[in-house]
Order: sequence, then structure tokens, then C-alpha cells
Amino acid sequence: MPRKGSTLDTKVLDAQTWVNATYGGVSGYVRCPEDGRTGWSTMNALVMGLQHELGISPVVASFGPSTMSRLQALGDIGFGWDKNTNIVRIIQHGLFCKGYWGANGYGGYGAVTTEAVKNLLTDMGLPDGGTGTAGGVTTPKIFKCILNMDAYTKVSGGTDDIRSIQRWLNGSYWTRDAYTIGPCDGIYSRDVQKSMMIAIQYELGIAAPNGNFGPATQAGLQTKNLGEGSSGLWAQLFSAACVFNSPVPTGTSETGTPTTWRSSYDSKLREWVEIFQRFSKLDVNGRSDYRTWAQRLVFMGDPDRPATGSDTRFEITASRSQWLRNNGYAVVGRYIYDPPGSTLDKEIKPGELNTMFSNGLKVFPIYQDNARQLSDFTYGQGYQHALNAHSLASGYGFNRGTVIYFAVDYDATRDEIDAAIVPYFHGVAAGLAYNGRRYVHGVYGSRNVCTVVSRQTGARYSFVSGMSWGFSGNLGFPIPANWSFNQIKEFKVTNGSDTFDLDRDVVSGIDPGQSSVNQPSGPADGFIDHVQRLYDHAVAYPGEGDPNQLVMEYIRHEAYGGGDWDFLIGSYNSEFVDYADGKGMSVMTDFTDPYTAYELGAEHLMASANGHYVSWMPSNPRSVNAGDVAGWGGDLLTLYVDWRRASDQYPDGRTFVQQKMAKVGVASSFGYNDLIEDADAWLLAKAVRDGRTIAQAVRDLYNGGGGLTRFSRYWSGRFSGNAEDAKFLAHNILTAADDAKVIAAQIGLVTVRGGIKTLPAMLGYDDLEPFEQGFVDVMLARTGTERRLRATYEANHEKYLKAARSRAARE
Repeated sequence: MPRKGSTLDTKVLDAQTWVNATYGGVSGYVRCPEDGRTGWSTMNALVMGLQHELGISPVVASFGPSTMSRLQALGDIGFGWDKNTNIVRIIQHGLFCKGYWGANGYGGYGAVTTEAVKNLLTDMGLPDGGTGTAGGVTTPKIFKCILNMDAYTKVSGGTDDIRSIQRWLNGSYWTRDAYTIGPCDGIYSRDVQKSMMIAIQYELGIAAPNGNFGPATQAGLQTKNLGEGSSGLWAQLFSAACVFNSPVPTGTSETGTPTTWRSSYDSKLREWVEIFQRFSKLDVNGRSDYRTWAQRLVFMGDPDRPATGSDTRFEITASRSQWLRNNGYAVVGRYIYDPPGSTLDKEIKPGELNTMFSNGLKVFPIYQDNARQLSDFTYGQGYQHALNAHSLASGYGFNRGTVIYFAVDYDATRDEIDAAIVPYFHGVAAGLAYNGRRYVHGVYGSRNVCTVVSRQTGARYSFVSGMSWGFSGNLGFPIPANWSFNQIKEFKVTNGSDTFDLDRDVVSGIDPGQSSVNQPSGPADGFIDHVQRLYDHAVAYPGEGDPNQLVMEYIRHEAYGGGDWDFLIGSYNSEFVDYADGKGMSVMTDFTDPYTAYELGAEHLMASANGHYVSWMPSNPRSVNAGDVAGWGGDLLTLYVDWRRASDQYPDGRTFVQQKMAKVGVASSFGYNDLIEDADAWLLAKAVRDGRTIAQAVRDLYNGGGGLTRFSRYWSGRFSGNAEDAKFLAHNILTAADDAKVIAAQIGLVTVRGGIKTLPAMLGYDDLEPFEQGFVDVMLARTGTERRLRATYEANHEKYLKAARSRAARE
């Protein structure tokens, strides 16, 4: 929608001043701001003006059934129509607000307005022939589209494939009574999901499509089991549903191969379906069987499919444990807290954990303190809840590194998520950090809540409230990349004379649950011991070499040895590798970070640490060298490649970096794990250069509390603790021409490996500077103090509450 934005548009201002002046005294009318910016307030004002012209009183800020029925009685509006000039002016002003030149707003439906409507219809995907299209006619359905905030051209973040599907759905079904013309912005949303469902229902022959996944739809889809070699409309619909769920995440980041829209079920689509089925824990057969259809179209999928997880507020006794095991359940979610005044009695009972463990069950802890409305979520409440959760979890004896799922048990909108839910989870993270981050936060909520909270606060895993049918946060949103449990159905268990309620949870397996308590070890102990043993062998090694460097080289040598790495930071000592192998050592590829519970790559970590160790910071801290390329600098160069590949979708580099760098569950060559490893590598190299052994440095970082301040120490150490130096360093790593190894990295990573001919130095300042600023933004977000975060987010929270109160007062 070209005219939506932050800059003043004189034609939008004309619309606002005209509609306010014309209808300001009408009963029920709410004036819109006269600021030249398109928004719902302006569109609603035009809707209310239309209602007045149609004889509706009092007017309301909603284009409802009464407005539509009055328009239908009025009929189509086209070239030369002159029954009511104000209605024509409303059309023209609406077109201007959507970015179409709809004439001068003087009330004449002439050639210019006709052409504007034609352009709108083309963008919508409506056919050129047929009533209401060839002549640029505004039908009642088109009128409603003119007065909403849907975009019919691709917006930032949209894709051509999804837009093509949106236009195809509109063009195929717009004349059907149950179908509402949807946006064509390239974004998968709840509106697109509903449009898709209605299209499917029409093709199944359902008499009154409603967009719900009811018995008739379910029965019909059970007959649409397609496979490789199928073609036609149903293959096209199924392929569209695949695109809406693309890309399929791999592990806990969205790095799967995307699919494209097609009309034939070819081998590439079959391969993609198999990946999707594997990720969703469905039978892997590469076909569009019923469960795969269901998983694509509704958030809980098939609620009766096999599930090995569960959660409940009821105590799991010995007999209930046996029932769960006998019926295929292996893990149970249980509450560690029941707030004062509750009558649910849902917290874990004394001895209950041992009962579950002795019967072969695992458990995952849930923390919920009300959490059913907006006012339950502030930074301060999150902080206090984390302190309480830590105390309770410690009392139960939960092991270090256990993920506690903090609940959001209501349908939070995106505005509420940004203003309140995200600050709450920042408070949770800060509260857990205050206690040494013995435990890690996860999130329970809708798909949208889980995704945003994970990306913005580093929540380790998502427990998805998939059975919440009415949650808008589940509609039109893919399941989070880091989903661990998906709650799909509640039912009553009858176990002899005993009954209790149980929720069925599909289990992804990334969080296996806890099978014991009171274990003294931590999640990184294996890696710490591994490094210590390697260091001991390096000290005893009869050959030459710095023991610290030998350890780094050994761990990196398989994945980051030879070729470019030899040129960048030197070759590894192959004789020590043979010596260590002879002592029974082997490369440890990954381990669990005790502060975030994310899997860190040991090889990448030690390759970066090795680079910083042998090529330490230049004397001029704004200069860059091979050590930087081995760490953050190389990651930023590959992120530049990602941006240039997506530059049509993300022309602004700052927006791209903010959305893609170090975000949980986002496909990126500079992911959250990468930033952790970059920071830790620099800290390890500094500790060794300051006199610690590599074994001591690793122990201090992962078991001594060093990871609690990793980003702030990294920021102050390598980036001098200020945004100006960080931006200068980003610019240098991208464009510097005074270091042969940095130049080689620019050419090698961008052009040779990345296939991008335009090196960063070839871009103009106005293009490259926003990308560099985006890097600074992300680093600041990760390294800002809790005090600054708290002040910022509490201010946003109060601002949102004031706006919400104002809206409530108006209503």
C-alpha cells in the first residue's frame, strides 16, 4: 500500500479534511487525525461517511452487513454514475489512501477513476472480463476493499509466490458468496488461511463454506490423498498450502528448503513434503494424506493423531503413571506453582516426581501465575515470577539447565505481545540471570506469542497452545521453529474408578523432559571435561606447540582446517591431532550452553577463538584483521550475501538485519547461536591471552558464571562499548582495503562462495549505511543493560495501556 507510511501525503490529508468537514456533525461519527498518513482511523471515517450517505444512523466505524446490504441495493458504481457525488468522492479518497490515483475528489466517476479501479482489480488478481472488471466498476465487494487497510501489492517481507496464490484465489473465487476478497501483499495471514479454506470447501462441494475445519471438510480431505505424479486443481491447492508453511525449519532455526507454488506433484514437492512431515512428527510418506492436509490448514492438525506427550493440573499418582505408560505417553508437563486464591491445586506434590521417574515418565515444568490478561504482564512481574520460579524449581531439585515454560494463557495480539509480553519475558530472563541462570526460560502460548517471544527474548523452546481454536495468534502463523510440545486436545481419562483431565501434546523431541532431579552436573560439563583432557594431553605432548593453541586447533581441525582457514589463521598441528587421537580423543562437535540451553557448535567456537588468539585486536581498535574474519566479521559478510539475495524483498538493509541477525528461529547465516559463539570465542581468546589456560577459561565461562555477561563484556571489549566504534568496525570489515586477509575474505565469502558480484564497497553510502546500522542495533539490543530495557519496555507498556483505555472509553 504505497501511501501507508510515516510521511505526510497531501492527497491523504485532503481525504481527512474533507471527510471530517463533511461528516463531523453526523451522529456516531469519529473524526480522524488530519496528519496526511493512511491508517484505520481514516478508512473508518470514510466508512462512516458512506453509511451516512446510505441512510444508516448512527454511523459506526465498521463495514458490516448493514452497510453491505445497503450498497447491494444501490448497485454497481461505474463510469458516469452520478446518483450521489459524495459516494463517488468517498471512492476516490479511498483509492488515494490505498495508493491509486482516483481522480481529484470532485465527485465525477470519470476515466481517471475508472482506470484507478482497473489497476486495483488487476493488483487483486481479478479477471479482465466479466461484470465489474472490464469497465473499472466498483461493485459492493470492491467498495469494501477500497475502504480497508489490505494491501494489494507486495509489501516488505512478502513473497512473490504467496502473492501469486493470493491473486489466484481472488481471481478464482471472488464472485462466490462466501468468499471475501483477500489482500495480495505476499504475506501469509489468518485472512489468507481462511480464503484458502473456503476455496477448498467450494471444491469439495460443501453447500455453505464458512472457513471452519468441520466434519464435512475433514471427510472430504480424506479422499484427497495425492502423491508424486498427481496434477490439476487439487495438486495446485495442496502446493499452495505447502508454500504457506514454507520454509520448513530444521532443528530450531528456519533453514529448511523452501518450496514453490506449482500445479503438478513432482519429486521436488514430494521431498519437501517429507521434510515437513518429519518436522511435524507425522508419518513420512511424501503424500498429501489427511493428517498432512490437517497440519497445513489448522493449527492443531489432526487432534487424534498419535501423541507421546501430555500436560495436566492433576497429580500423577502411581496408577496414573501406569495408565500413561500403557497408553503411549512418555512425558508430562506439570505446574510448579499455584497462585494464592486458586482452587485448582495444580502444583507438583511431594514425592510425585519420584513416582513419575520410577514409572519411566519424564516431566517438564510449567510456571503460570494467572497470565490470562494483559495486566498480568509487565517487566517487573516477569522478574518476580522468575525469582519465584527459580526458588520453586530449586526446591523440587530440578537440574541445572532445565527449561521452565512460562505461560501466556490468553490470545495476545501483536501489539500486546510487543508492549507487554516481550517485556515480561525480558523480566523473566533477567530474574533467572540474577540467580545465575540455573534454569532457562521457555514460553507457552499461541504460535505468534511463542515465535515473537523466542525471537526477541531467546526463549529456548516453545510449548504451543495448539488446541486453542479461537486464538488469533494461531491463525495464519506457522508453528515455531523451536516447538517442543504442541498441545492438541483435552480429554477426560477414565482409569478404573479414577478420572482426571489430560491434554495431549505432540512431542518434537528437542526437549526430552527431565528424568531425574538433584543431579550435580551441568549441561556443559561434558565439554568442559573434554577440553581439560585435551589440554592435559597437549601439556604432555612431546612435540612443539602452545598447549592452548593445540587444543583450539584440535577441536576445529575437521570442520575448519586446511584451505582458506590455513590462509586466514594458519594450519593446525597434524602431529598433535594424531597424538591426541592415539590417546582416544575425538572431536566433540557440540554442547549445550548452560545459560540459554541452546546447542553451541564447539568447532566453530574454537575456530573463532583460535583466530582471535593468533590474530588479536589491532592496536587501533577500529581496524579489523583475520581474527575478526574468523568470528563476527565473517558472519557479517555472509549476512551481507543473504541481504543482497533478498534485496528485492528487503531493499532496506537495516530492516533486513534487524529481522534476520541473531533471531531465534529465523533462517540466517548469522543466527543467534553464531552470535553466542562469536562472543564466547573472543572472551576465551582474551582469557587465555590474559594468562588463563584454555581449560580454565572454558570452565569459568560455562560453569563459573562468565556467560551471564557474555554480550556486555564482548561489546565493551571488541567494540569499545559504543555504537560509533561498532558501526566503524562493521564498515571496515565490509569495505576495508588495507589488510590482504580481510580483502580476501570479502571476495571469497561474497563473490566466490556467495555468488554476489556487488561487493559491499561497490554500494553507495545510502545503501550500505543502513545495513551497518542494523548490525549496531542488534548488538545494542543484545548488550543493553536490564535497566535500560526495563525503562524502555515499561514506557511502551504504559503507552499501550493508555491507548487501550482510550479506545475502550470511545467504544
